[in-house]
Amino acid sequence: MSTWILLRGLTRERRHWGAFPQQLAEALPGAEVHGLELPGNGELNGLDSPARIAGMVAHCQQEVVRLNLMPPFHLLAMSMGAMVAVAWAKACPTDIAACVLINTSFGGFSPPQQRLRPRAWPHLLRFLLTRSAEQRERIVFRLTSRMAPDEPVVVAGWVALRKSHPVRLKNALRQILASARFQAPAAAPVPTLVLSGAGDHLVVPQCSQEIAQRWGCALSVHPEAGHDLPLDDGDWVARQVRAWLLSVPGPTA
Repeated sequence: MSTWILLRGLTRERRHWGAFPQQLAEALPGAEVHGLELPGNGELNGLDSPARIAGMVAHCQQEVVRLNLMPPFHLLAMSMGAMVAVAWAKACPTDIAACVLINTSFGGFSPPQQRLRPRAWPHLLRFLLTRSAEQRERIVFRLTSRMAPDEPVVVAGWVALRKSHPVRLKNALRQILASARFQAPAAAPVPTLVLSGAGDHLVVPQCSQEIAQRWGCALSVHPEAGHDLPLDDGDWVARQVRAWLLSVPGPTA
């Protein structure tokens, strides 16, 4: 039996995974799937977010001990969470069996204008200027999803999450700083699968291609999905993970 740890991105909490944890568990019979909260987000919104990715790794290491989870772990993470996954694997490679990285980017691998598309900047400015939770989540949805059919339902759910556990601006800025500071290792610390959505309006898909090329690891690209690939097509993500695990001799499901 394998233990999967899921890590979300900037200012998002584990409940933003929606139905995906169940989809992954169904694709990997016998696997345990756990979403970890990063400091400053979700239930931990009262904590200060670390200003470096290493601080988030330290928190995750404490959490798996608290939850009595035993390594080795499989890490599936997107965006900023993928940086945490890589840093964790680099720091403790014997504790991490494999990583699945979704729509992420690394400083030193890709230029800033690819890590965050310039055409997304005005939308993010509107996000910061508005106080309406509904308007904010609608902006996030339209930046991150290309395929989810039920925008009103998804946005209403996200609004409820934001109202129950709001993320402080200070923590959002600290997470942005931590992401900007992160430098990935020259080689993959553990077996790695990179997943990307060709319709990503936040991060240029070439960033994922650059990671796969430099590390010589597997890459799968969804032809339509956006930045929130598990929301747009969680079944596809789960199938890619399962197929990759079956094709690689090292990590097992």
